[in-house]
Amino acid sequence: MGISPIRKIDLAEDVWGIASSIDIYDCNPEKIRDAEYIKQFVKDLCVLIDMKRFGETQVVHFGEDEKVAGFSMVQLIETSLISAHFANLTNATYLDVFSCKPYDPEVVRNFAQGYFEGKETCINVTYRK
Repeated sequence: MGISPIRKIDLAEDVWGIASSIDIYDCNPEKIRDAEYIKQFVKDLCVLIDMKRFGETQVVHFGEDEKVAGFSMVQLIETSLISAHFANLTNATYLDVFSCKPYDPEVVRNFAQGYFEGKETCINVTYRK
């Protein structure tokens, strides 16, 4: 019994959707604590990756425990959703983008890192079938 070779994925034919989780560390604290700035980020991101927003962006601050306190955001898009949590204690952004319409996760990572002035990122991408 051998190991299956890694095959190149044809996004148009083999993938139903792309889910990317992008962690951005050491963000600008003023930017991740500004609900209007976060809403504008979502609008700009949707334009960049050609996603159509469905309804308004929801941004809510919550978390009694300082470890998790911060804004959370959700934006429905016609092909699924974009969500994020902004952790005040660590000045981190945890961004998730899921869509059945193809997009480039690296474009999202670079854009979000620049938008929130993060110093370091980590990305995980899952191709859904």
